[in-house]
Amino acid sequence: MSWLKTFVALATLQTLVFTPALAGEDLDQIKSSGVLKIGTEGTYAPFTFHDSSNELVGFDVEIGRAVAAKLGVKPEFVEGKWDGLIAGLDAKRYDAVINQVGITEARKQKYNFSDPYIVSKAVLIVRDDNTEIAGFEDLKGKKSAQSLTSNFGKLAEAAGAELVGTDGFDQAIQLVLTGRADATINDSLSFLDFKKQKADAPVKIAAEKAEAEASGIIVRKGDDELVAAINKALADIKADGTYETISAKYFGQDVSK
Repeated sequence: MSWLKTFVALATLQTLVFTPALAGEDLDQIKSSGVLKIGTEGTYAPFTFHDSSNELVGFDVEIGRAVAAKLGVKPEFVEGKWDGLIAGLDAKRYDAVINQVGITEARKQKYNFSDPYIVSKAVLIVRDDNTEIAGFEDLKGKKSAQSLTSNFGKLAEAAGAELVGTDGFDQAIQLVLTGRADATINDSLSFLDFKKQKADAPVKIAAEKAEAEASGIIVRKGDDELVAAINKALADIKADGTYETISAKYFGQDVSK
C-alpha cells in the first residue's frame, strides 16, 4: 500500500473512532432498549455507595433512578473506579456517568454535560491534632490522599502536595486517620455526611475553597437530544418535589444551588 493510501486509511479510521454520536442516536438506543446505563463508583458516600445489605444507594443513585423514570426507561448501574469512570463513556460501557462529575472547561471539550444538579465546595481535611496544615498552601511537600484524575487531585497537586492514590472518599479518609496521608481535598457534602455517621472520628476541615463547584450528568459528545431529554428530566424532578425529597434525605437541605 502506498504512503498516500496508508494515510487516507488511517485518517478514515480516526474519523470512525472519534466521530461524535449522530443527533438522537444515543437517545433512540436508550428508548429502544428500555434501559439507561449509568456509570458510577459505588464507593463514594453519600453519593454512590453500598449500604449494610450491600445494596447500591446514595444521592446520585437516586437521582439516576429518578431521571431514568422520567425518560420512561429503567436504570442499570455499572460500577467502576473513578480514574477510569469517564473513559468508560468512550468505550460505550454506559450512556451516562452520574458520580459528582464537576463541570469543567476541559471536560466540556470532549463530553457533554447536563444542567448542574448539585453544588458543593472543595474542603481540606486533616486529623484533629494536625497543627501544620491550616490552609491549602500548607500542602506543599505533604502527602494528600486523592483520586488521581479528580479535580480535587489537581487542586492538591497544584498546591505542591505529593499525591497518594485512592479509590474514593472512604479510602482517603482512612489514609488520613491512620497517618499514611497528611490530608485530603474532598467534597464538603461527603465530609458532612461522614461526620454525621461517625461524629467522633478525629478529623476536621482545615480550610474551604470560597467558590462552589457545580456537577452535572456527563454523556458522550454529539447527541444534543439526549442532553435535552436529561435536562427536561432534571427540571421535572425538581418541579414535582422528587429532587427536594432526595436532597433532604441525604443532606437535610436543597443542594442544587
